[in-house]
Amino acid sequence: MEDADLDHARANHSGANHAGRCQCGGVRFEAAGPVIFTSNCQCGACRRATGAMFSTWVGFKDEQLRWLTKEPDFFASSPGVKRGFCAACGTPLSYQGEKWAGETHLLIGVFDKPENYKPIGEAFSDEALPFAYHRPPTKY
Repeated sequence: MEDADLDHARANHSGANHAGRCQCGGVRFEAAGPVIFTSNCQCGACRRATGAMFSTWVGFKDEQLRWLTKEPDFFASSPGVKRGFCAACGTPLSYQGEKWAGETHLLIGVFDKPENYKPIGEAFSDEALPFAYHRPPTKY
């Protein structure tokens, strides 16, 4: 990883407030404090949940996140995993799982300013589609 990537991540993931919403605005959230990570996920489960070639997640501790409207609805996509979405418009929003207990991961596209969250890691790159660009795995 380049030093410039780490500097960008630190500058944009510091103590700021982070806000976002679903497409219809029925589910809004705010997170305070530093981002734990921003990473692309290449796993098949995320591909199916989002319909995208890969997903980019921005992670926070559960206590940093506050739902400003109603909480999203949840779907138990696999044992120990629940994925949040807006029941009104269908926007996928979040991931919570036993593997990363105490964390909520939000999809980059639901943030008001997604350009502030540059991915600096890669998860499950062994599951990437053969034509997908991916970064080398990064330990946080």
